Formats: sequence, C-alpha cells, structure tokens
Amino acid sequence: MAAQHTTLGLIQRSSTNNPDENFSKTIANIREAASAGAQIILLQELFNTTYFPQVPDDTYFDWAESIPGPVTDKLTELAKELGVVITAPFFERRAAGLYHNSLVVIDADGSLMGTYRKKHIPDDPGFYEKYYFTPGEDAYQVFETRYAKIGPLICWDQWYPEAARITALKGAEILVYPTAIGTLPDEDEQMANEFVDAWQTIQRSHAIANGCFVASINRVGQEGDLTFWGRSFVAGPFGQMLSQAGGEEEILLATIDLAKIEKQRQIWPFFRDRRIDTYKPILKRYID
Repeated sequence: MAAQHTTLGLIQRSSTNNPDENFSKTIANIREAASAGAQIILLQELFNTTYFPQVPDDTYFDWAESIPGPVTDKLTELAKELGVVITAPFFERRAAGLYHNSLVVIDADGSLMGTYRKKHIPDDPGFYEKYYFTPGEDAYQVFETRYAKIGPLICWDQWYPEAARITALKGAEILVYPTAIGTLPDEDEQMANEFVDAWQTIQRSHAIANGCFVASINRVGQEGDLTFWGRSFVAGPFGQMLSQAGGEEEILLATIDLAKIEKQRQIWPFFRDRRIDTYKPILKRYID
C-alpha cells in the first residue's frame, strides 16, 4: 500500500488566568506549527484557560463559551487561511446551567465539523470536574478531515479501553487525547515518574489493541497546586513511541504514515478475532 503521510503538530504550553492572552499565544503557536509543516494541529485540554477545576468556584463559569462562538469563529478562519485541521478543546456553555468539557474539530477548509463532549468526568483532589462539567451523552465520534480520520477523546477518557475501541471501530485512524495531568504537592518524584509511565502505557496500549495512531497533548507549568508534566507524545499502531516532548513548552511535530494501520492490522488482526458474542457482561457495572 502506498504511503499516506500526514504531519501532526501537538502544541504543549503553559497557561495563565487571562484567557485572551492564552488564546493569542495559541494562535501564534498554530501559525508556527503550520509554518513547520503541520497539517493537523492538536491543542491541549481547556487550551485557552488554566485548569480551573482544581477548586469549585462558580466565577469560572464566566469562562465558558458557546459553540459556535468567538473561539470557533476565530479558529475556523485561521484553519481556512493556513489550510490546516485544528482540534480545539475548551469550556463549553451549552445552555444556562449546562456546561461541558468539549472539543471541536475544524477541517482545513475552515468548516466546523462537529463537537465531542468528554464522557468520563473525574472527581478527585485537584480534579473536581463534576462541579463544572456534564458528561457528554452523544455517541463516540470520528471526523473524516482532509488529512486523516480523527477520533477525539478527552483526558479521563484515555483510561477507558472501551472508549478507544468504539472510536477505532468507527474508523478512527488517530485517537486524539487532549489532557491536563500533573502532580500534586504530596506526590514525590518517584510517584510522578510512575504516573507518567502509567499515563503513557495505557494510551500506547490503545494504539496496540486497535492498530491505530495515538496523539496525547498535555500542558506544562505550575497552576495552583498542580505541576503539569507535559511529555506529550505520538504513538504508532504497535505502540511505538514515534515522538515525545519534554517538560517545557514545545511544538511537537510527528509525520505519520496512515498506510501502516492496515499493514499492522494484517499482521495482528485483533479486529478479526474479536469474540463479540461473549462481550455482553461488559455492559454491567460490576460482574459478581
């Protein structure tokens, strides 16, 4: 099969309490990534704000925006100008009292293809997302963009193989995981390293089990009690670490060959050998 190359640009950056400043900086990063050859540009979770769910505070609801709205208006214009695909995750105000941790996919012609709303919502120390976000009730989605079929999932979704499997079965060539993950003050260096290893391992396993690419985009910097570790990466269809960022601001580029998906699935035909007649128990919360 002939090569089908496309270049990803993962924008890993720090954020401030000024959404306009964050947005302007991200626009500059998108332009830089496009100039460097990126065709699909991937932004981190809640890209234009801090990771505010560290604490319950109703003033942060003022940061939520509608879809379509000012953020999508500007990004669709930019995508069309540059001829790039953009995935942009941000705080969505869907209606009064109804808010989501959402992501939009914008095609290279500037069209707003659709919205994915985070399904799995955590509620842990430093990650009080249930206070802010309603779980998305729409189906897992795949967007056939100019350069690749993108299956977006968001942060806590990345720990669930069911979400990855369904999205891949719907045709995703790249599972995209925008993320905000870091360490709390009581977590030492060893614990931080173990978290990073687990975080990368689970997502690389999705690449292996589904024979597709995975791109994970984290943030960096200190926000409140959280230290975000970065380490954004792209994994290949057999879990190969194709490109990895460090712990500072970075635009991570990775050129991938989509033709490798079919070749990998020929060698390791996990989809062929699935025993779908045996999987009904997975619909239970717990199996006694």
